[in-house]
Amino acid sequence: MGEFKSWNSYRGFAVRLQREARFVRGAEDEEFLREVLRTSKSRIKEMKAGFGLWRAQLGHGWRPEYQGEEYIDDLPAAFPPERMKPIPGRAQEGRANPRGIPVLYLSTRTETAMSEVRPWIGSLVSCAHFKTTRALKIVDLSVYHGKGFVFYFEEPESSKREEAVWTQIDQAFSRPVTSEDDRADYAPTQVITELFKAEGYDGIAYKSAFGEDGYNVALFNLDDANITTCILHEVKSAQFGFEQIDNPYWVEDDGTIKTVSIEVLGPAKKDEATS
Repeated sequence: MGEFKSWNSYRGFAVRLQREARFVRGAEDEEFLREVLRTSKSRIKEMKAGFGLWRAQLGHGWRPEYQGEEYIDDLPAAFPPERMKPIPGRAQEGRANPRGIPVLYLSTRTETAMSEVRPWIGSLVSCAHFKTTRALKIVDLSVYHGKGFVFYFEEPESSKREEAVWTQIDQAFSRPVTSEDDRADYAPTQVITELFKAEGYDGIAYKSAFGEDGYNVALFNLDDANITTCILHEVKSAQFGFEQIDNPYWVEDDGTIKTVSIEVLGPAKKDEATS
């Protein structure tokens, strides 16, 4: 039975696709993908027909307003059904799809779906409820979500390597997409998504970066979920949280930039430990 060569195998795979070669993969990457596929079988969940999901689009359509038979004005309204699904051949780049090959991005909560489109205060968001049209096989990438940053100085046992690799895959999909992202950043997750699609799976699920309980679902077939209703929302407030993730730098009077850096990782000596 195979196993991942390293706890850091995903990061190595990602760097090679982003910086070296994207469309022709070597033996090491093919072996990595075979192991991803093998270990994915324990992460398959069934989504029943009729399962409810949400999809949001930033913006709105229009509807004519009448008083009696007299036309008054056009008022904002939720997008029509055809606007709430991707247009085949015109899909934008995403974590789970290359440009031009659409997947149906959905969420398990209304708030999650609307947060994923990055609205600003005062913007209008069309949010639609969908139901799955059949039972679906979904690869759940969130099994190890919340493990945080994983690092080993020495290679751990096989089960820990597998856990570390899937934690990295989960983090790669959950990381928020921004308009400033380089398309090369998407290559590793797109390849993994197409691997699952070729295997016959119907989609993937991963934890959203927005909210504690929200999950995102990407369905490979646009017809596997249909719209039931759509509502127009106006964004009234936004809440942000901030956490320092790197050391600060400071600028001296002469313009010299200084910072604090860590040279050695590991437990502090007994006489150096601080409470």
